[in-house]
Amino acid sequence: PYYVNINQDLFLEAYLHSSDSNLVLFVDTCVASPTPHNFTTMTYDIIRNGCVRDSTYATYYSPYNHVVRFKFNAFQFIHYGPSVYLQCELVVCRAYDYSSRCYQGCITRSKREASS
Repeated sequence: PYYVNINQDLFLEAYLHSSDSNLVLFVDTCVASPTPHNFTTMTYDIIRNGCVRDSTYATYYSPYNHVVRFKFNAFQFIHYGPSVYLQCELVVCRAYDYSSRCYQGCITRSKREASS
């Protein structure tokens, strides 16, 4: 566990351990939950499909493709206790493969047209 106060900035870094220097790391999704066992029903999206959902989320420069750094403000789920659990999905891609998920950024699904 990592202890922070409410509204304090929480800094995270993800590091890909690989001997291949031509890999890129991308944060696709980070979701918070009041329980460590359920990241589908009672959740809060920090970033989803590469789209930032939390206004306090920010990325930080990393001199390495295989390291991502970001932060957001700590919060708590009302009526669920003081703990918040995170689950992040990261994508590994080939560097400079601009058709890969890592270079697509935010992906929004198009809405379907209602049939008559």
